[in-house]
Amino acid sequence: MGVRGVRLYHDQALYKEPGGKSTPWHADQYYWPFDTPNTVTAWIPFHAVRLEMGPLSFSAGSHSLEVGRDLPISEESERSIAEALREHELPYSEEPFALGDVSFHSGWTFHRAPGNMTTEPRRVQTIIYVDADAHIAEPTSDAKRKDLERWLVGSEPGHLATGSLNPVLYSRQT
Repeated sequence: MGVRGVRLYHDQALYKEPGGKSTPWHADQYYWPFDTPNTVTAWIPFHAVRLEMGPLSFSAGSHSLEVGRDLPISEESERSIAEALREHELPYSEEPFALGDVSFHSGWTFHRAPGNMTTEPRRVQTIIYVDADAHIAEPTSDAKRKDLERWLVGSEPGHLATGSLNPVLYSRQT
């Protein structure tokens, strides 16, 4: 991220049950109330993820697109973002993940996940990191208000993101 330090925003388990539907195109940062684009998500599967299990798929270079940043995960985001990616001729990557593989992507990278067509759950952990010097932006949507309340406990708009759940994990020594 090119920052002085890195803070934990939050983590979550993302299990896609057998027969689980696809996750539409979206950018995670739509949900986050920060004043910075300096965010990164680590997508960490607990096992090998075959194509038929619905691995993380993304569009390289899409973090620089402004189109679709105002869309929650929905049928509209799937349609609109897919069209924008085609128009901008951005590459699409859909690959299986071997055990031990980890994907890191910017909060504004457009990504999706196909459905899980297997009889096994797809088990993944995500960890979201943010610039240690990030400030909380005034929430502009219910989604951002909910994230502020849930993941940035005790933090207020205009202040550093120093909630009790958000420790600094790395700080460059000067």
